[in-house]
Amino acid sequence: MYNWRQAFSDLNYIFREELRTIIRDKGVIIFFFLVPIGYPLLYTFIYTNEVVRDVPIAVVDDCRSAQSREYLRHLDASPDVHIISYCANMNEAKSLIKHRDAYGAVHIPRDFSEKLNRGEQVYVGAYADMSGMLYYKSVLTANTNVSLAMNASIKVERAGGTTAEQDKVAEHPIEYEEVSLYNPQNGFATFLIPAVLMLIIQQTLLLGVGMAAGTAREKNAFRNLVPVERHHRGLLRIVMGKGAAYLLVYIPLSVYVLAVVPHLFHLNQIGNPWDVAFFVLPFLIACIAFSMTVSAFVRHREMCIMLIVFTSVPLLFISGLSWPGSAVPPVWKAISYIFPSTFGINGFVAINNMGATLGDVQHDWYMLWAQAGIYVITTCAVYKASILRARQRVIEMWKKQ
Repeated sequence: MYNWRQAFSDLNYIFREELRTIIRDKGVIIFFFLVPIGYPLLYTFIYTNEVVRDVPIAVVDDCRSAQSREYLRHLDASPDVHIISYCANMNEAKSLIKHRDAYGAVHIPRDFSEKLNRGEQVYVGAYADMSGMLYYKSVLTANTNVSLAMNASIKVERAGGTTAEQDKVAEHPIEYEEVSLYNPQNGFATFLIPAVLMLIIQQTLLLGVGMAAGTAREKNAFRNLVPVERHHRGLLRIVMGKGAAYLLVYIPLSVYVLAVVPHLFHLNQIGNPWDVAFFVLPFLIACIAFSMTVSAFVRHREMCIMLIVFTSVPLLFISGLSWPGSAVPPVWKAISYIFPSTFGINGFVAINNMGATLGDVQHDWYMLWAQAGIYVITTCAVYKASILRARQRVIEMWKKQ
């Protein structure tokens, strides 16, 4: 019983000491509190409009006929683009795009009306600034919709002597309805922000735990990760005490990041809250254990910033969300399995945005639990090595005396 009481007392001491370190260290406070609170708001606010509307474009109308003007009127009336200039030639339009006054151009050829009247096919040139895929989407969508509408109108006009029902069939022989599943607005925020929120949790944990480890080394006379004292004797109590402190901090932060922020910006949330909670739990444990393993290699406070920050964008790409997982090279896909964010992002998006149950994402859930177990073992291994090195240095110091 004495040993159990001593173990619990040591665990409680380590837990409280780690909480004190978190509260007293300004750098850790930034990564554990300010960044998780501020970044989700900043990212979501940037994309709060969801879609790009009224993309400025230039037009070159070499035909100058009633039909070409009709095409351009419909184009300008669409919600996707806005005509800002009628240029004399394509060089003038290219200059506007070059100076970023316009992000696209539409060229109507000289024989536009002539070919239409002869019943021949005519081409309209649509050019988009490909430095932004959303510009391309708006320009292409607007021109496609206008051309389809005019095509249908021309069919009906040429048919002649038909009833309204026949005109309707001639316009749209096959009626279709477009339904955007799980993203009714076709919005960028609904698509991207949930993945970014999960990545923020992982990256801030890596940075905060790494900085705390760097601080511990800098304050220790022997630059050891674990101090040599009576409360730091048991390996499991050290790992569990530190991990419990991080978990206590990040449970309410996760609720804020994954539930409150999407609710504030009216993002899609159709999943069962309990399924989300049970899924996020192993994600947090895996992230904490992974962070503690990585922190063993951090020698200075600033080192974790250089090691971790640049990985955020690659991790988002290889997660299989912003870029199709089937198109990710096998090597990078294998590397992605190292990070909890890969399984966390895919599972969270499926539950929160697509209404999946925990059983539907059991592969990702099991993989997170497997990662949690593996990284707890690796954390124990690196901490054990650190403790042994610390004891060896103390012994060598006593021998010298």
